[in-house]
Amino acid sequence: MIDSPPPTLVAAPAGEADLTWLRMVAHRVRDTPGAFLAWLEEILGDEEAVRAAAKRSYWHPNGFAKMVLHASADFRIRLHVWPESEEPSRGESNPHSHRWEFASAIVAGEGLHMVEYRETTEVGKAHDRYRYGADPANPAALLADGEARLAVEKTPHVRRGDVYACDTTVVHTVRPIAAGLTATVVIQGPHRTGTTVVYCEPGQTDDQPNGELTEADFRDLVGAVAKAVASCP
Repeated sequence: MIDSPPPTLVAAPAGEADLTWLRMVAHRVRDTPGAFLAWLEEILGDEEAVRAAAKRSYWHPNGFAKMVLHASADFRIRLHVWPESEEPSRGESNPHSHRWEFASAIVAGEGLHMVEYRETTEVGKAHDRYRYGADPANPAALLADGEARLAVEKTPHVRRGDVYACDTTVVHTVRPIAAGLTATVVIQGPHRTGTTVVYCEPGQTDDQPNGELTEADFRDLVGAVAKAVASCP
């Protein structure tokens, strides 16, 4: 089964997969699209690899696919895909942080619009705060953790050809800049914290189950990304 990325694309970390190493891999994905394309085509040609990747992937409740192309104790490589659409997707519209560091490269579409936030005591918009990963019986549950006000700190645009790096302290939202196919390769490091934070606007439900991503979905989406990478000069 073809699961591990080729050494020409990802050289194994000499030690821990820290943010510097994750950023280096994201730059390599950006700078060697031919190697990345060849790996996608190899995965699509391996039925067992497609089956395994589809099982560990899912549809986000806001309508985009999170597909895990490679998973190991050291790092993961994920492909996030917003399919063709007439209107830009909502993306990940709830401000949130991550339990791990990551670096990402846009490989299809115009790019992503990020908004980074910080908690404040006086200004900003009111939110309900939740902890993800805090319930041992259900790690995917969101547990209420009080209220908070959020103020916008930065609004970076990450376009095709850019690399975005993020540590566990950043709280952000992510959405495609434009309608149409958008895809980003996320190089994810090991868990740094046991829980992470998610903010919802008052009255918004915290029940947002993931959807099943089928093998057919996986083939269609990865195939569309491969076509977009191949057509880029």
